[in-house]
Amino acid sequence: MKKATREHLAKVAKEMALVPFHGAVDGLESNLAPVVRPFPTWNIREADGLWCAAFVLYCCREAGFEIPYRPNECKTCHLAACFGWEEFAINDHRIEYHKGTEAFVPKAGDIVIYDRVFENREHDHMGIVLEKREHALLAAEGNVNNISGIIERPIDEHIRAYIRIPDGYQYRAK
Repeated sequence: MKKATREHLAKVAKEMALVPFHGAVDGLESNLAPVVRPFPTWNIREADGLWCAAFVLYCCREAGFEIPYRPNECKTCHLAACFGWEEFAINDHRIEYHKGTEAFVPKAGDIVIYDRVFENREHDHMGIVLEKREHALLAAEGNVNNISGIIERPIDEHIRAYIRIPDGYQYRAK
């Protein structure tokens, strides 16, 4: 049985980031099928270059968290979008949501949403915290140049929010 804990999520995310998953890069055929599969109206071609949030859901499910691809708390989109994760966390009282400007200390297994990492827009990237360092985060991320990996990012104004899913969380529609 899979352990639905943040500690286990961090371990799974690290393993999945190191697979590595990738879109169509360097002449390789995409291996994103497992990451894209939960989203019935999406396919590998459409996901190419746009799958960081889907990677987070994939890791959460692999770690034992039962979360649908589009919880009722997501009003505008599903969990293949960073904004969908933010809506989900804000609207499900069991999940902690902390703005990046709050005095919150992230831990392994927390989810981080970034603004303006790749494009000059909000909600443009996300990942799973593996370690909090003095002035940086080590995170497992999907879709960094269309490849998954472990990335060190500074703790700065690019961090929009942190999401902390409680250990043992299992989604149930309200």
